[in-house]
Amino acid sequence: MTKEEIKKAAALKYDEEEDRAPKVVASGRGRVAERILEIAKEHGIPIYEDPDLVELLLKVDLGEEIPPELYKAIAEVLAFIYSLREEGHRS
Repeated sequence: MTKEEIKKAAALKYDEEEDRAPKVVASGRGRVAERILEIAKEHGIPIYEDPDLVELLLKVDLGEEIPPELYKAIAEVLAFIYSLREEGHRS
C-alpha cells in the first residue's frame, strides 16, 4: 500500500449550546481511520471527504477544539451536512 492509499479520517463533535467550536473526537490513519468511517456509516453520520482538511485535523489533539484558522473550512462542511439533513427531511 502506498502512502497515498493509506486512509485518514477525523471525527468532529459540535454542540452549539456547549461548545465554542467543533472538537476532534477521533482521528487516525490506516485501520483506525477505517474503523472511524465504519462507525460513522453504522450510525448514519455523514462523511465528507477532503484530503487537505483531514491532514490539518490530524494535527489537532483529541478532545481539543479546532483552531480558528479552520473555522471557515469546517463551517462549509457543517453547512454541507445541514443541507443534506434538510434534503432528507423533505423526502
